[in-house]
Amino acid sequence: MVEYRIDRRSGVATYLQIVQQTRQALRLGLLEPGDKLPTAREVVEATAINPNTVLKAYRELEREGLVEARRGLGTFVRKSLGSAPADSPLRGELVEWAARARVAGLEKDDVAALFGAVLEEQFGSPDARTIPDTGTKPNAGTKGDPA
Repeated sequence: MVEYRIDRRSGVATYLQIVQQTRQALRLGLLEPGDKLPTAREVVEATAINPNTVLKAYRELEREGLVEARRGLGTFVRKSLGSAPADSPLRGELVEWAARARVAGLEKDDVAALFGAVLEEQFGSPDARTIPDTGTKPNAGTKGDPA
């Protein structure tokens, strides 16, 4: 079962934090179709937030087709997201990288910004098709390409 952690200083609406954490659990395979989400009462007891906030988050997840509420039974996962299991070898490499970043003196926000920039390079732009990234654009060095 997922345990929600609310960061009241993040600037992100509480219900969105629940939605984001649920999506993340779905992507990592921590929640699978058929799994039951914690009840609103359980989330309220664990996080000290308003029950309506939990219900708003669950409604958003339901609107997205990720969960379904079953009257008298609870809220259940309908489908999973992604294919990055929590025990992926890549996770271990990322943990090591994050530890090196911390030792190098980077703050959490610095790491998030750096990682976000790399994600954008690798997944968000049409020029990010070279894997692994060698620092060159596809077709670099060919006639007519200034790279």
